[in-house]
Amino acid sequence: MARGWESKAVEDQQQDAERATTAPTGAVDPVEAARRARRATLQLARTRALADLQHACASAHRAMLEAAIRDLDEQIRAV
Repeated sequence: MARGWESKAVEDQQQDAERATTAPTGAVDPVEAARRARRATLQLARTRALADLQHACASAHRAMLEAAIRDLDEQIRAV
């Protein structure tokens, strides 16, 4: 018995959906994921420190923020 065009198309869609759920998704190594998260956190902290530095008036506060930015730069390079 011949199958209709629509039933074949539906079957193809179901097979494609099944393959998509069983195909590997390119999982990231947990160590690499942790490294990326650490780097993103450090970059956000550096951005915040730079923003604070632009608004800082007291010289002691500015010096502290500049030191923090240098430290964050070193940590980002190490990651």
